[in-house]
Amino acid sequence: MPRILRFLARKLGRRYPRFILAAQFPVSHLVALFGLGVLVLYQDMSTTDFLKLVAVSQFTVGLENAIGLRRAFRLVRPADRWLRGERDPTTAVAAWRALALLPVHYLRGNNVALLAAPGGAPFAAYATWELGLEWYAALIILAGAVVVELYSTAVRYFTMELTMRPVLERIAPDLPRAFEIGRDTVSLGAKLLVALPAINIVTGVVVSALSTDGQATLRDLGIDVLVAVAVAFTTSFYLSVLLARSILGPIRELRAATQAIGQGDLSVRVPVISADETGDLVQSFNAAVSGLEERERLRDAFASYVDPGVAEQVLRGGVVLEGDEVEVSVLFLDIRDFTAFAERTRAREVVATLNELFGEVVPIVTRHGGHANKFVGDGLLAVFGAPEPQDDHADRAVAAALDVADHVREAWAGRLRVGMGVNTGAVVAGTIGGGGKLEFTVIGDAVNTAARVEALTRETGDDVLVTHDTRDRMRHLPVEWEERPAELVRGKAAPIRVCRPVRSAAATRPGG
Repeated sequence: MPRILRFLARKLGRRYPRFILAAQFPVSHLVALFGLGVLVLYQDMSTTDFLKLVAVSQFTVGLENAIGLRRAFRLVRPADRWLRGERDPTTAVAAWRALALLPVHYLRGNNVALLAAPGGAPFAAYATWELGLEWYAALIILAGAVVVELYSTAVRYFTMELTMRPVLERIAPDLPRAFEIGRDTVSLGAKLLVALPAINIVTGVVVSALSTDGQATLRDLGIDVLVAVAVAFTTSFYLSVLLARSILGPIRELRAATQAIGQGDLSVRVPVISADETGDLVQSFNAAVSGLEERERLRDAFASYVDPGVAEQVLRGGVVLEGDEVEVSVLFLDIRDFTAFAERTRAREVVATLNELFGEVVPIVTRHGGHANKFVGDGLLAVFGAPEPQDDHADRAVAAALDVADHVREAWAGRLRVGMGVNTGAVVAGTIGGGGKLEFTVIGDAVNTAARVEALTRETGDDVLVTHDTRDRMRHLPVEWEERPAELVRGKAAPIRVCRPVRSAAATRPGG
């Protein structure tokens, strides 16, 4: 059945909801014939009388169908915009609510028909007159008609739910990630507690009639209906409650667990307490959450060894980030006189000091949008503008260097000093490596120049030196510049022009 419905939904497109509604409404004619067959078991009648009753019952059912179908078409209208091709979150939500809640809205608008059975009342009156029965027979026949109407309504409700699923599957991808389903719903528990007793009432009446060997009377029909209702809502209802709890218990546990996951608790697990499909579902859920928890641990561990931005791109798109030529700003940091410090300090303390310093420096770089690309001994290479493009990477790099210099002067005074060189230029950014080991890095003359500029800080005594390429690329950061003599460095044919940035009183911090 689901395959047939999906096929029809693809072929009919936007016409499918109304077509399938029109196709399912005639089922009530068969239900009416079934109810008339039950009446025949309790009341003798000629073939002519039977055919007259068939004609009257089919006419009343047809009238009810015409009214009900018109109302169902009206309830589908909010989905028309999406069905016509206007695909956006707003039309998707409207269409989803119209079709998913169609059975509920139809049932609530049709509750008078369920309780008073307007089609059944005229039929009961006509049947009593046509068969020459006592006046109270009309009440008995009406009670039977209400049972038939109850069954027909239940069939229509669940058929609407089933037949609208192919369209809802197509709507689902267009829905916002989180949207309000609405309160006009019927819970799964209510469905079970209503549908099961209703089936038992119909079954009880039919079985009672068939077990009398044709000796049942119309008075017996009234008694059988009362007894079936009493049994359905006592003994049978208790069994329905137990069944509902058996099904709904694990579902409620899963719902609570998913809410906990939505709040970030990936340690939640649901106990497996049954060996049926709900047990399989719970096991699958627990396995999926375990996978999520493991992936989150991997992400946290990965981000400790790789820049978080790079780690996110690798986890999202794979281990290889294709090399691209991009313009970036590079910050190279080195600790002054580190060799002498390492010689007079125990190895464990050296490592602890480096970790402490970089533990304070890296967050500053990250706050300005930079990536701590690699640690080289006592040095740090940070990149601004890759892997995520940044128009103001030069401003960010200089602002980060100034903040790091201020922090080290204040927090590490008398213990350590750092020198930083900042340069801007074209590099190739991507994953480099082999033999199962890769790292994201940037390669190019701009990187080498930043390292050479950092080396110049040892001669000038400055904490930060910036090349003219970086200074000319800056757009927003208010700084003042102190020129330093151009220097010829290793690997360069021409002297490098550098200057010392001094934060002005109106300086702001991009990315801060």
